[in-house]
Amino acid sequence: MLPAVNRKLLLGLDILGAWPIVMLAGVLHTAAFAPGMAWPLQLLALAMLAHASWDETPARAARLGLLFGLGWLGSGLWWLYISLHDFGHLPAVLAGAAVLLLALCLSLYYAAALALAAWLRDGRPAVQALTWASCWLLGELARAQFLSGFPWIASGYAHALGPLSHWAPWVGVYGITALGALGAAGVAAALRGSGRVLMGSVLLVGGGLFLPLHFTEATGKIKVTLLQPNVPQDQKFDRALIEANLEQLVRQVESARGQLVVTPESVVPLPMDWMREQYPVQLARLQRAAAARPLLLGTFLGNEREGYVNSLLALGTAEPYSYGKRHLLPFGETIPPGFHWFVRALGIPMDDQARGQHQAALALGGQRIRPLICYEDLFGEDFVDSVQAGPASATVLLNVSNLAWFGPAMVQDQHLQFSQMRALEFQRPFIRSTNTGATAVVNHHGRVIARLPSDMRDVLEVEVEGRRGATPYARWLGTVGLWPLWGLGLLPLIMAWRRRRAR
Repeated sequence: MLPAVNRKLLLGLDILGAWPIVMLAGVLHTAAFAPGMAWPLQLLALAMLAHASWDETPARAARLGLLFGLGWLGSGLWWLYISLHDFGHLPAVLAGAAVLLLALCLSLYYAAALALAAWLRDGRPAVQALTWASCWLLGELARAQFLSGFPWIASGYAHALGPLSHWAPWVGVYGITALGALGAAGVAAALRGSGRVLMGSVLLVGGGLFLPLHFTEATGKIKVTLLQPNVPQDQKFDRALIEANLEQLVRQVESARGQLVVTPESVVPLPMDWMREQYPVQLARLQRAAAARPLLLGTFLGNEREGYVNSLLALGTAEPYSYGKRHLLPFGETIPPGFHWFVRALGIPMDDQARGQHQAALALGGQRIRPLICYEDLFGEDFVDSVQAGPASATVLLNVSNLAWFGPAMVQDQHLQFSQMRALEFQRPFIRSTNTGATAVVNHHGRVIARLPSDMRDVLEVEVEGRRGATPYARWLGTVGLWPLWGLGLLPLIMAWRRRRAR
């Protein structure tokens, strides 16, 4: 058993005091969401938080959870400043304050989680580690689902690579979140002399390496052309430049070689009815090019009365096809009640959109391609019905997005990790066409097999192997949703609460 002072010094908690170190640990947590094998940073950062909050009162534990969340989400979502200040023209001080306010609000989930863990503490290391991990899981699930959900850089995504990724087809990203939290709590217990708890958590977490991993089979290949137009965000909706941008798009489509051409989200940035009136020549050329090879075109469908839908429109296919985005981004695509004044002040184009309707996957070239627009790929529970076993099952997942709103740093790699996790969970290839990056192809093992450099105009010609079949995670998620994970998190807490009442 380590002396108390050495246990604290081991994680730096006596150098400046726990609070600043915990906030720095949150920043370290953000660093785990990076290309390559950065996943150990997630476990280290969370172990520092678990260690700091292990013996604290509920009030102090809540403050530590809040500070960790501020460090993590403030540094991990800083790119929102770019959209608010550079493109929304919000003064720098207000834009920075808005990002910090969002991080603060989201951090309340973790403040509540750690306060609950401290309140239920009963002194037994194994029980305390399980309680701590359960509370962390519930905090992550709450952020993912309450108020439409915003699970960006949820802690499990850091493990799109590494040993915990083997659990993805069994328990999904939030199951991995729970396992990572249990490992972190095991480290905290070990630093207090309970090595058996750490050993037990390591055996459980590492057990995924021995699980069966093959649940899908190949369905053949399709050649796809992914476009990256690299149109600067401040030019995208400029009426004086739309015609030139359309000319560039037409040339990219005409030179494509794939069986399917895919453009990014809203590459045609205005509703199609308006475009037909103002740019008929360019749209006619797109339609002629699509006659040679089908095209999925990012645009807006609908009308002023019923609302406009962020959509993918198929041109050149045997049957009419379109997909409309259903999970809308608050403040960017749908305006919460009472905030119209704020969003209107930012001048965001198409800021209050209608929701799209459910569509089956697009059947083409022997494959079934399931589109997703922008951050819809964070919500696997929304489209899990598309990856069940059966003849209507999607064989390829597709995301189109426009991250030019947020600059090139950090956000592109974070979004790519989400696609990697979905590929692992459902064992489907995942292809991405974006305006400025990351345009890429992820295979059904979650590995990036092709990617264009960011911030340059280019085309990615790839051959993608489709897959069919259902993983265990897809089967139970499609049947009961995320409720088993809620139950997994709540059961230890109910037991701890009953023990607390009995004392």
